[in-house]
Amino acid sequence: MRTIVLREQEQGEKRVALLPDAIKRLTAQKIEVAVESGAGIHSGASDREYESVGATVSEDRSQLLASADILVAVNRPPASDLLQLRPGAVVIGFLRPLDEPRELEPVITRSLTAFAMELVPRTTRAQSMDALSSMATIAGYKAVLLGAAQLPRIFPMLTTAAGTVPPARVLVLGAGVAGLQAIATARRLGAVVEGYDIRAAAGEQVRSLGAKFLEVDLGGIQTEDAGGYARELTEEAMQRGRTLIAEHAKSSDLIISTAQVPGKRAPLLITEEAVAGMREGSVVVDLAGASGGNCALTQPGQTVERNGVTIMAPLNLPGSVPIHSSQLYSRNISSLLGLLVDKGELKIDRNDEIVKGACVVFEGTDVHPRVAAALGLAPAAR
Repeated sequence: MRTIVLREQEQGEKRVALLPDAIKRLTAQKIEVAVESGAGIHSGASDREYESVGATVSEDRSQLLASADILVAVNRPPASDLLQLRPGAVVIGFLRPLDEPRELEPVITRSLTAFAMELVPRTTRAQSMDALSSMATIAGYKAVLLGAAQLPRIFPMLTTAAGTVPPARVLVLGAGVAGLQAIATARRLGAVVEGYDIRAAAGEQVRSLGAKFLEVDLGGIQTEDAGGYARELTEEAMQRGRTLIAEHAKSSDLIISTAQVPGKRAPLLITEEAVAGMREGSVVVDLAGASGGNCALTQPGQTVERNGVTIMAPLNLPGSVPIHSSQLYSRNISSLLGLLVDKGELKIDRNDEIVKGACVVFEGTDVHPRVAAALGLAPAAR
């Protein structure tokens, strides 16, 4: 059973799917690992380190692809790579199946099996495989540092001989993993923090981190699905939230927004009017830029200024902290491989809730319903 790790092809991507520590554990499970030369260089892992734990290192990308039983990746491999895999091979990574379903056509035409890390169920048993949470943790932390560096003031309150400097005020929108990490980081830096989420149940977590929870009256509307994710709300309910956010934005020095809906445009939370009401020198860090942004003025991947307010929309923040991002992601991947491989043999139990939830395509035929719908295919019964 041969698993391969390649250099990531997306521009600026410095993460790697597996680090030597994880390969050491996989080798003990009779999983052979081959790595493309230089794959881990930006994540602190040299070719020599991979070889020291039993991995094979090669510069021949095509040969690696042709020999692979399993290809593990951070981002979806390009079509040119997928088409070089032999039929029946397995692909694992962030495949964006709900955002870009048509890009998975090569998986289907080549009769591959694909597992999307973003579809791993968020259950207790799957925690070690939850790559979304791992990457969100990094993103929430780094977002605060970006905002702090951009802000023309310091975070903590300081009492000095020259007078007292008041603490910065931070508003975090969305109390998922990224939002909670942002709250915790801002609090550690000494800011006064408020957190907002449409899910009333998130209030307890926000308060436990020492932040004030902003709760909007939605008239009893169900805001959470069975998996614990936020539901899409009616426009009326969303407007109530925007009004509350705009009011608190007036006194905020930094807003960090993290709200996203898988496969859909990010919800609009910060209107142009809300930005206009913010103080000059304030900053917005929009982590939802890749899916359109939570701020009406967001330009994905860019930093813009309106009326003295800076709006930042960084893309792939986890990739800017490649060593620790790769460390966490490598553990997620190796945990999932432990579920798919038994004593060196590929054994995909499609009745397992984690396997079933993460599987986007099985042997080119059984296609995830939402991907099948986008491609005009009839999904198989699941």
